Amino acid sequence: MVRCYLIFMCAFRRKRFSDKSMRLQGYDYCRNGKYFITICTKNKIPYFGNIDDGKMNLSEPGKIIDKFWNEIPNHFPFVILDEYIIMPDHMHGILIIQHSENNDAGTPKLGVPASASANRGNQYWKPNSIGSIINQFKRICTITIKTNGYEFAWQPRYHDRIIQTDAQLNRIRRYIMMNPLKWNH
Repeated sequence: MVRCYLIFMCAFRRKRFSDKSMRLQGYDYCRNGKYFITICTKNKIPYFGNIDDGKMNLSEPGKIIDKFWNEIPNHFPFVILDEYIIMPDHMHGILIIQHSENNDAGTPKLGVPASASANRGNQYWKPNSIGSIINQFKRICTITIKTNGYEFAWQPRYHDRIIQTDAQLNRIRRYIMMNPLKWNH
């Protein structure tokens, strides 16, 4: 019985931690919707500051992250920022993609593979997708932080969750707001 459990857990870990994409297959990440994003620093190094008494105190790199996160709608006018938090070694944020009806009309819908509408490049980084937004955000943050003399690196990927209901949205907002109070490092 123990051997079967160990075999199952090894297979589970291989699948869970494989290099396969965590993106929802067939979902168009340019589509109108709400997305919960988590981005971590490489090796969980706390570049962004520290938490004292449940309050996040941003370092200079943390302030740069905050500045560029808030500038996302300037570069992607169809994006609305919702709740977000910068933690010492990661950040959480809710991005809302809200194209006008005219702009969204030509966007492939759920069930149409993103690669079917992308003629070049990474299918998750096609223009105006969550992938391209996060890629550009991480890029400008990295360049600016390093230009200001700080050592810095992001984890290569990010985690996203498609928010499907208002109840789920409110739970995620609470999670984000309470995150500093739960910090145990």
